[in-house]
Amino acid sequence: MELKRVVVTGLGALTPIGNTVPEYWNGLLNGVSGAAPITRFDASKFKTNFACEVKNFKPEDFLDRKEARKLDPFVQFALVSTEEAVIDSGMDFDNLDTNRIGVIWGSGIGGLKTFQDEVTSFAKGDGTPRFNPFFIPKMILDIAPGHISIKYGLRGPNFSTVAACASSTNALIDAFNYIRLGMADAIISGGSESIIHEAGMGGFNAMHALSTRNDDPATASRPFDLDRDGFVTGEGSGTIILEELEHALARGAKIYAELIGGGMSADAHHITAPHPDGLGAKLVMKNALKDAGLTTADIDYINVHGTSTGLGDKSESKAIVNVFGEDAYRLNISSTKSMTGHLLGAAGAVESIAAILAVKNDIVPPTINHFTDDPEIDPRLNLTFNVAQKRLVRVAQSNTFGFGGHNASVIFRKYEG
Repeated sequence: MELKRVVVTGLGALTPIGNTVPEYWNGLLNGVSGAAPITRFDASKFKTNFACEVKNFKPEDFLDRKEARKLDPFVQFALVSTEEAVIDSGMDFDNLDTNRIGVIWGSGIGGLKTFQDEVTSFAKGDGTPRFNPFFIPKMILDIAPGHISIKYGLRGPNFSTVAACASSTNALIDAFNYIRLGMADAIISGGSESIIHEAGMGGFNAMHALSTRNDDPATASRPFDLDRDGFVTGEGSGTIILEELEHALARGAKIYAELIGGGMSADAHHITAPHPDGLGAKLVMKNALKDAGLTTADIDYINVHGTSTGLGDKSESKAIVNVFGEDAYRLNISSTKSMTGHLLGAAGAVESIAAILAVKNDIVPPTINHFTDDPEIDPRLNLTFNVAQKRLVRVAQSNTFGFGGHNASVIFRKYEG
């Protein structure tokens, strides 16, 4: 069976450094940090009182006020970035076979804010179960693709992927496979997350996973820096519209890049810590390269997971050197989490957009907040510290790894007909 080719025809982003794709991309290239003191709630008693929040966002600017109240923020984010992507794609669903267009969406946690609010409200009462009838449908992870499909009348494959921080990369891989196997013409894919609230911040603080650099939030996310002390939470959404090549050409769509491969693996090591030798990271990159039919010499840029944790950054850099050998030293590598923070289940989609735009524009966004080299990270690696670098980017790879040992990686190539 000959596999179909899959291309990217629409992008949408709602991030801590920009509420549209152009704003997000401009923020990346200019090394903007999205980290600042938390405004969502009083975080003064928390170990970490800063995060990368989405800024200047009012759901009523995009959604009916009454309807918005029925949606958890992670669903609001999903609908907003998807609207941008649909407009960007130029898709006219009235003239397309919507039975063959689907939605596959990733989120690591889903409606935790809704769960927190409802259970807290119940606990404060007299024990009488007075729950909002929208409690469950606001909270469940699969409701985001449900709302997207309802809004646009899309009856193709529709579900959510859950793999912690690898969730939306898994969504992209599933969408890719459905299209190249001929089971769909196009799929709206991506991911969203909203965890900047008491339960989210308290839970990650209890794990000692977060940076506590409260005196300097803007520089707290320091991937690969010797003094990194944990990741910075982020929130938002990224939407990528994937489409079968001939379907896209038939409607005259613009094409950003071609998705040519995806890999998955498991660490099989620990519930939160990556394997210290990066065994799962090695395997997932090899699997993606094999799926794409490429060698290490073909990759120009890797958008790494790079969360700013002590073990994670070291293990990923070791894995890159192990897999790529001498080719590792001609690559550009960067962690855009240094600017956006860690969007958890949405990270893969938002970072894939960065990789796609690097391929489209031949420029690599930086890893900001680098001050001191870590002697345990190979100094020959070009980690694109602090300043964006122009170069030919024919092929870019994007890695995401999640709690539970879930690893996913996707590869994008310049579209050349």
